[in-house]
Amino acid sequence: MYTEEVKKRFINPKNVGELKDANGIGVVGNPKCGDIMKIFLKIVNGIIENAKFQTYGCAAAIASSDAVIDALKGKTIEEAEHLTNETVINMLNGLPPSKIHCSVLAENGIHAAIDDYKKNSGIKIKKETEHKKEIYNTKKNTECNNCCGSCELKKLHKNENE
Repeated sequence: MYTEEVKKRFINPKNVGELKDANGIGVVGNPKCGDIMKIFLKIVNGIIENAKFQTYGCAAAIASSDAVIDALKGKTIEEAEHLTNETVINMLNGLPPSKIHCSVLAENGIHAAIDDYKKNSGIKIKKETEHKKEIYNTKKNTECNNCCGSCELKKLHKNENE
């Protein structure tokens, strides 16, 4: 069911913890499965110098969290904003169709943490990012309604129904 990479990251995540000096914190959850992810970023001069996570969830959620943190470290804010759930899936060498939502949660956690950093730093947040964050943070939106055009949930629900 899970790849060796997912198992390895679940059993021994290397990026778990809290950053006391974080200047960007994102908290996201999936009301359908109950996963909750908190991402901590330490951004200096536009570069993500350090990142950690705390996740309550299944093996795929924890592995996705660990992988996305590896993908973030050393990136500029702009580079991090372009990371997607596909990046996470590739880093994990795949996820079962019923667990794709964990990688979507990780992608959304990135945006929530970066938005928090921008808010705290007085940087304008793009409306698209705010809207996308809202989609995953509200209980009424557990299925894609194609409102933003970039949602991976439509593909997820299609795969689950096949």
